[in-house]
Amino acid sequence: MDMSSLCRALPFLNELDKGRRQQFEDYFCSAPAWLMDSFRIVEMDKDVIFVKENAPADAIFFIGKGVIKAVDYRIYGIAFDFMRFEGLYAMGGMEVVMDLDTYKTTLQTVTPCTFVKIPRDKFAEWLRTDICALKQEAKAIGEYLLEQGRSSRAYLFLQGSDRLALLLMDMYQKYEKNGVLQISSTRQELSDSSGLCVKTVNRAVKKFEDDGWISRQGNKISIDMEQYEMIRGFISKIIEQGSVK
Repeated sequence: MDMSSLCRALPFLNELDKGRRQQFEDYFCSAPAWLMDSFRIVEMDKDVIFVKENAPADAIFFIGKGVIKAVDYRIYGIAFDFMRFEGLYAMGGMEVVMDLDTYKTTLQTVTPCTFVKIPRDKFAEWLRTDICALKQEAKAIGEYLLEQGRSSRAYLFLQGSDRLALLLMDMYQKYEKNGVLQISSTRQELSDSSGLCVKTVNRAVKKFEDDGWISRQGNKISIDMEQYEMIRGFISKIIEQGSVK
């Protein structure tokens, strides 16, 4: 596919950094013209739930700009943010590959977002007629499920503040910029992401600051590379001890 055609279909690509734009170009390199004709650009504000678990899986979403999160409400109705996305991933693609009629998670914007929305039938037809597209989507799904499985197993070893430390380590690995992670999440958002109550999160944040693992300016948290290495060393030691028992 001509990359200029993709940029005409998705003009916001010209505003993205080179790495993010390359992700789109690589993903849709074999996309036919009829698929690009089905692209719709959708703008959403922050805190918008745009996919609901068990709702009909009738569209596929790709993040052009912004960050979203996956939220699980199944356990006692408590919100648990188990994954955040800001890279290129087909939201709803797993449901297509697995022949599922409904979405299997709830998705919500964390920041204002720009999406590419594709009707499910068009996306499914592309995968049926292009083995390379199917292979790349299956690989993305496998990588996602592998990461989820590894994270879930790690959480089995951790309690209390240790669980928040693992979350901060994961956030640094995914979102640091120039060696520094800036976190503007509220304590409630950290609670939702870690599965801890807000009181425990507050205690853990104070402890981490006293130990030099994090820095704070008001409600904002920052972690530099040296602090990340301290957190990572601590978590690695706990997981290694747990695997030996």
